[in-house]
Amino acid sequence: MENKENIEEIRADEVEIVGISFRDAGKIYYFAPGKLKLSVGQRVIVDTARGTEMGTVKIANKKVPAKEVVSALKVVTRVATKDDLARDAKNREMELDAALICKKKIASHGLGMRLVSVEYTFDNSKLIFYFTCESRVDFRELVKDLASTFRTRIELRQIGIRDAAKLMGGLGICGRKYCCSGFLTDFVQVSIKMAKEQNFSLNSAKVSGACGRLMCCLRYEHDTYEAAIRVTPPVGSIVKTEDGEGTVIETKPLAEEIRVKLNDNDKDMPKFYKIKNVKIIKVPKRQNTKQNDDDESDIPVD
Repeated sequence: MENKENIEEIRADEVEIVGISFRDAGKIYYFAPGKLKLSVGQRVIVDTARGTEMGTVKIANKKVPAKEVVSALKVVTRVATKDDLARDAKNREMELDAALICKKKIASHGLGMRLVSVEYTFDNSKLIFYFTCESRVDFRELVKDLASTFRTRIELRQIGIRDAAKLMGGLGICGRKYCCSGFLTDFVQVSIKMAKEQNFSLNSAKVSGACGRLMCCLRYEHDTYEAAIRVTPPVGSIVKTEDGEGTVIETKPLAEEIRVKLNDNDKDMPKFYKIKNVKIIKVPKRQNTKQNDDDESDIPVD
């Protein structure tokens, strides 16, 4: 009886949701499906804080713990109709025209802004301009000019260089679509320490993405490298091998190998040994560096 009661309590603490995104690789928001049974990929109309919007279902109907829902869920209005899809396509065309007009007005006002993207809400109640700028800029007159031109509510939103890369998209040095515009729903923290642990050259051209910040993909293998490094003797360690004692001069954490220079025979070339086959005798003291390896770096040192 106790088990059944517990199950009922758990179910009472669950909430049915659908996950909806409003742009490619955008953040997923929870909505209440109501009586609708939605599948991944369906286009739907919902009411948001910005107004009526069209989104794409990323998570089909499912139940989640109530504690994961931080505020009251808004109910999905309806599944998008052919007219809704046509209106959305028309909005995309209008955004292109709005971008051209805005660029001309930015130039006429002499503002040091770079327009990145333009977005209409589905119901055309708001027109949002995303821009980058190296410093703060007074765009109040520009807003008035745009409002008189488009006859709708205008919002100018300054974004960072990573957000700009996500909105604009492009191909990375790997030849694939930017991770941020392809599948990353949120930016992860990347540090120069990750590049060091993965034995990357600390050259800005090799470890920086198109946005100028450290590449997001440095984060993907970080946990694996971190776990392997914990059991790998660092460079400078004194170890005992089957051929005698030596000094570690190179490490390959993922391969679980270290390269050792034997101390008693300078004629022998350094040799690779499996970590499990050596015994650590002495580990060098870690040297303190002025740079905080955990800090995120815009432009790594060469």
